[in-house]
Formats: sequence, structure tokens, C-alpha cells
Amino acid sequence: MSFKALLATQDDGNFAVNLAQLDDNDLMNGDVTIDVEYSTVNYKDGLALTNRLPIIGRFPLIPGADLAGTVRASSHHGIQPGDRVMVNCWGLGQTHHGGFTQKARVPGEWVIKLPDAFSTRDAMAIGTAGYTAMLSIMALEHGGLTPQRGDILVTGASGGAGSIAIALLSRLGYRVIASTGRLQEADYLRELGAADIIDRHVLSEPGQPIARERWAGAIDTVGSHTLANVLAQTAYRGVVAAFGMVQGHDLPASVLPFILRNVTLAGIDAVNAPQSVRLEAWSRLARDLDLAKLTSTTQVVGLAEVPDVAQRILKGQVRGRTVVDVNA
Repeated sequence: MSFKALLATQDDGNFAVNLAQLDDNDLMNGDVTIDVEYSTVNYKDGLALTNRLPIIGRFPLIPGADLAGTVRASSHHGIQPGDRVMVNCWGLGQTHHGGFTQKARVPGEWVIKLPDAFSTRDAMAIGTAGYTAMLSIMALEHGGLTPQRGDILVTGASGGAGSIAIALLSRLGYRVIASTGRLQEADYLRELGAADIIDRHVLSEPGQPIARERWAGAIDTVGSHTLANVLAQTAYRGVVAAFGMVQGHDLPASVLPFILRNVTLAGIDAVNAPQSVRLEAWSRLARDLDLAKLTSTTQVVGLAEVPDVAQRILKGQVRGRTVVDVNA
């Protein structure tokens, strides 16, 4: 039976992404076949769909780092037809057909059963962005941070990961400072739980190697000078979780925050995190995320609209999360 998918191709150096009709012979190896219902567009997907960075490692390939749906067939222990499941990262959209499709076949060890609290649409409203935000909060907690320690800064606050990080942190009792380049989104950020909002430009320019203590910890989605300035203003024994490089992959920082203030910089990897860590993160999301706030961050598009969303997400023109209804 044929199904619809977005297919990335590269012939003689010419990169293209187009809707295609595929069949089961086009599926890749795996022991779980999924009828996909929803996917999502993350910043990384934007890079892949525009070929801004060589995210896609083989062609032709279906992009998309996330998918959620219902199991059609499985020979993997513990996963049965009819189970509601999702897959985040691993090789999706890089070396293995990803989530911008109506059908997928994947290794069973990549598959997570959905917590009862979430629909398949909810799972993709969270997606890799929200799962990464939860991994970041777990890193802050591992470093000893509690709401009593002080404010938590979130950079790239209007984006998907930033929006969900704010919603999670505020519900957990933290006072959140949101850094954004879109000050017109201030009301949106306050509704998610931000107590204070600062212009990203106060962090994005070269700064001092160490500066006045302003926050107990931070979740950084930006990198480069922004991350350096975040570290310089983190309080004694603070923790900064970092996973983004929107501004750049360099870190023009000093060792002073680490030596003089005992600051911890925790790198967050969502792609290859062990399954046990993923399960803990999704269990925490089911417990700690306000679904009403999640809904307020989300828009829904069809497969044909995904390339346009990819362009806009790289320009910083997409607020919150974009869910893809692959059957629309």
C-alpha cells in the first residue's frame, strides 16, 4: 500500500525536498512498523530541510527527527500492534527515514510507548525540543539546583525548547527569566510562566569574562557569546545546561566562572541518550508539564507546509512548537 512522505534528494549537488508517494518496499530495516499520525518541526529539522548544514547523511531520505503513531506490526519484545508510540532522534532524519511520512519502520529499541497522559499529538507538541528541555532541567537538578537557590535564565525563550522549558520550570516552582529577541512575545512568555524578560542583545555581544551574579542557573539554546555571557553572570555553584548553537558553535569564554564560582556547564545530548534516561525524561514530562500551556505553544500544519515552516524557523519567525499532521 502506498503512503505519502516528504523526500529529500540530492542529484549532482542539487538538493530538493518534495512530496512523494512511496510503498512498503521503500521502508528501511526495523522490527516495528508504525502508522504515523503526527511529527514536528524542530530547529534541527529546519537545518536539514534547507540543507543549511549536512544533517542528512544519505539520499534519498525522509527528514524529521520525531514521529508518533500507532504500531501496525511488531516482532520486538514488549511492543504490540495497537500500541501508541513515539520515536525521538536516534538516526531519524539523518541516516534512517524520519517522521515526515505516513508510515515508518524502525528498530524496536528506538521506540517509546506513550505515557497515558499524552495523545500522539501531545507527544509531538513536546517532541525533541520539549524532551531536550526536560533533559536540561534534570541536569540542573542533578547539579543541586532548587527553586530556593534563585532565578533560572532561559535563552531563546520564544522557540520550542525555550517555551517548554519556561512552562516546566515555572510549574516546578522556579522563578524564570526569559531572554528573547522578540520582545513583542512578552505576554506569551509571561503566560507560560516567565517572571522577567530581557532582550537577547544584552547577552549576544562580547562581554566580560566574569560579571555580576544574576541567576542560579540557566538553560541555553543559543551558544557562542550568549553562552559565554550566561556563564559569566551565573552565581556561585550554579549550573548551566547547554544544547543549542543558533548563534554559533564557538564558546568565547573564560575559565573564571568555573574556577572562581565553581559553575558547572552541563552539555545536553538528546540524540544518543540512553533509553533509561529517555524514559525518565518522558515520565517527568507526563508529571510536570501543564498540557494547557503546551496547547498555547502549538500550531498544526500539514506535510506540504513543512518546507515553508523550516525556512521560517531558521529566521526566528516561529513561536513555540509546530506539530505536523501527516494525514492532513
